[in-house]
Amino acid sequence: MTQPCQDRDLALQAMLDDELDPLAAAALEEHLRGCAGCREAFAKAKQLRLALRGSQLHATAPDHLRTRIAALVGEAASPAWQRPRPGFMPWLGGGAIGALAASLALLLAVPTAPEQTLADEVISSQIRSLQSGHLLDVETSDRHTVKPWFNGRIDFSPPVVDLASQGFPLVGGRLDVLEGRTVAALVFKRRLHTINLFIRPQPAGTRDAALARQGYAIEKWSAGGLEYWAVSDIPASELSNFHRIFTEESRK
Repeated sequence: MTQPCQDRDLALQAMLDDELDPLAAAALEEHLRGCAGCREAFAKAKQLRLALRGSQLHATAPDHLRTRIAALVGEAASPAWQRPRPGFMPWLGGGAIGALAASLALLLAVPTAPEQTLADEVISSQIRSLQSGHLLDVETSDRHTVKPWFNGRIDFSPPVVDLASQGFPLVGGRLDVLEGRTVAALVFKRRLHTINLFIRPQPAGTRDAALARQGYAIEKWSAGGLEYWAVSDIPASELSNFHRIFTEESRK
């Protein structure tokens, strides 16, 4: 039996649940065409899901339990002042309850955090760069060539380091776009995997984060007035190590 790729487990589950965006789904489908291990794992997961759906594992609640649940639902739906509760605080009147309800409604209406939305955009840029053949605008491991290439193309100066001795060789750079703004993208390799490091001026209120979405690991950090987003399908521990090494080397 051919073993599936360990770094594709999350992506396979996400595809099974129809949670991948079109670009990520297309990339994974391309991977499945060439990887027998992942293809076999995905087929077995689909078979297991179908088997569970058709099994007799479902149980019917007894009548007395259904009656009790219905009574509890009816009680919860009745006005608060009609449901005396032990220890109910007099100051928590209708106005306070209404304010609490309004606060909860506002909380539920808050959109997805900007970090999560931008994380999706970073992943899409990673996938697009690998599919479209636009991975590099300047292809070289010489940081003294890559760094000046950005001069005049963006209004900030990204640090460029070659981490070949630490297992993350620089292969070049390009221009990309995040949130409608041109950013620098440095490209590194980790064995046969690609790491995209997006760099832009640091927005207000940014914070460091380690994320995992759609089978990809993401490291986000800020330093020297710049914000960094590293994304790859390598294990999260390796990308965290890349973050640490890049930060140390760029300070030298």
